[in-house]
Amino acid sequence: MRARCAALLLAACGIVTVSLFAQQSPENAIRGVLDNQVAAWNRGDVEGFMEGYWKSEELTFVTAAGVTRGWQKVIERYRRSYPDKKAMGRLSFSNLEIRVLSPDSAVVLGRWRLQRDAGQPEGHFTLVLRKFRDGWRIIHDHTTSLDVPKQPSQ
Repeated sequence: MRARCAALLLAACGIVTVSLFAQQSPENAIRGVLDNQVAAWNRGDVEGFMEGYWKSEELTFVTAAGVTRGWQKVIERYRRSYPDKKAMGRLSFSNLEIRVLSPDSAVVLGRWRLQRDAGQPEGHFTLVLRKFRDGWRIIHDHTTSLDVPKQPSQ
C-alpha cells in the first residue's frame, strides 16, 4: 500500500512539474536561454553558448565590423575571436529588458561585460528571439562595444 501511495505521489509531482514547465512565461524561458549562454561562456564552452542561437543560415549577427550571416559563420567568428577560456573571460549580462511581441517572438535589450586579464570590454545588445518547437532561440543579434577608458595601473 505504501509503495502504491509513493508511486501516486511521484506521478502527481511529475504532472505538476510538467504543468509548471508548460506554463513558464516567455520572459522566464528567454531569461533561461540567456542564463544558459552565460553559464556556457563562463565554462569556456563556445558550442554551448551557441545553443542559444537559431541554427540556421538565416541567423544574423551585427557588430561594428559588419554583418555575419549564418550559424556556422557566427560560431567560427566566436572561435577566432575567443580561442580559449582565458580570452573568453567571465561574461555577465545586466539591465535586461525583455519585450514579448507575440506568442512566438520577442526583443531583448541588455548590457554585456567581459572580465578578463586582457581588459574588460563591454557594450549593449539587442536580440530578436523566436520560439521554435524546441524553445526560444536568438535569430538576430546586434551587439555594440563601448569605448571604455582603461583604468590606470596602480
